[in-house]
Amino acid sequence: MKYDIFLSDFDGTLVRSDGTVSEANKNAISAYRARGGVFVVVTGRMLTSILPRLEELGLGGLAVAYQGSMIADVRTGEVLRCGTFSRDHALRAISYLEKRGYHVHVYTAYTFYSNMDDEALHIYERICGVKGEIEPHLSDMVSAKSLDVVKILVMVAPEEREALRIRLTEEFGDDYFVTSSSDALVEIMPKGENKAAAVDFLSEYYHVPREKIAAIGDQLNDLPMLERAGGRFAVSNAEAALKENATVVCSCEEDGVAEAILKYAMGDES
Repeated sequence: MKYDIFLSDFDGTLVRSDGTVSEANKNAISAYRARGGVFVVVTGRMLTSILPRLEELGLGGLAVAYQGSMIADVRTGEVLRCGTFSRDHALRAISYLEKRGYHVHVYTAYTFYSNMDDEALHIYERICGVKGEIEPHLSDMVSAKSLDVVKILVMVAPEEREALRIRLTEEFGDDYFVTSSSDALVEIMPKGENKAAAVDFLSEYYHVPREKIAAIGDQLNDLPMLERAGGRFAVSNAEAALKENATVVCSCEEDGVAEAILKYAMGDES
């Protein structure tokens, strides 16, 4: 095979807008694994959100959550890697967002907290299959409980997303990684905690060079993963920055993951 490991984003790439994974994608993954390939989902979702979906798909091995900062065994839940903010960096970002009235989520390894209880939160909970705890004063709570924060998320209107992402990138500088995982989400991670770090970890874990690892995605949070992998694929519904740096395959709704696996990862085309 051309690529021994295939990394796939979940939402907008592997899973369709109705929350299902197509039979074509399932069959392609099964064929790839039967040939000895390692298939790994790499998502911005929290671990407790993605594990039930992977078990439903019959996928064992490892799962990568929280933009690459958390890696765990699907079957046992054993955590192999988990990166967190320093307390000062977490509080700086949370306080900045709270003071400006944003809808903010704060994530620890297994729990998330929201400062607003609204329809946007309820939609997010339904999509991700998790339930948040409402905490109007997030920075006070993080300080009082001495929480180890893995990720900070901001829910915004789609037309405001890009301006906010750029503003936060400029405000926080090199101590943070600011990205987007959907049209309405801006995510803040500790420096160095991104999907590229997952490529490096999996390369070492499986003793496979990065040149033999392929990756596919659709959003800006997937770009570090594609830039680090040897094989780079973007579904046709992807952000322009990904399509400029990758082989473009069918959209998520049209089984782009299956095309990338069958035509490229298991074949000789590049």
